[in-house]
Amino acid sequence: MIDKTTSNDEKWLDKLTPEQFSICRLKGTEPPFTGKYTDYKKKGMYYCICCGSPLFDSDTKYDSGSGWPSFWSDLPGGSVKEQVDTSHGMRRVEVTCKVCDAHLGHVFEDGPKPTGLRYCINSAALDFKEK
Repeated sequence: MIDKTTSNDEKWLDKLTPEQFSICRLKGTEPPFTGKYTDYKKKGMYYCICCGSPLFDSDTKYDSGSGWPSFWSDLPGGSVKEQVDTSHGMRRVEVTCKVCDAHLGHVFEDGPKPTGLRYCINSAALDFKEK
């Protein structure tokens, strides 16, 4: 596992693909409807591609139609951090991994019940392990 306090870009470049590095370390995004987990339906757990921390259970995944994997909740106890993102001339809430600060995507308040949230996450930031 790579720790955010000891890792630098060179270590991340060795571990991640160019797309994963761009998204997770440089706060990029993948084009909509291109990620491998957008329409993924298997049951299991989604993990941070950078450090391997568990992030989302497939039971909270739903089809938002946004073009990215969407979840109505992270894991109990909070597996992600949220911070205001004012890039691109708008105000959004960025979602990062609580352990390694990898950029995952954004969270919006237009999701389904019971939370009303839509965690819109880049597939390239995720790894999946089936139940």
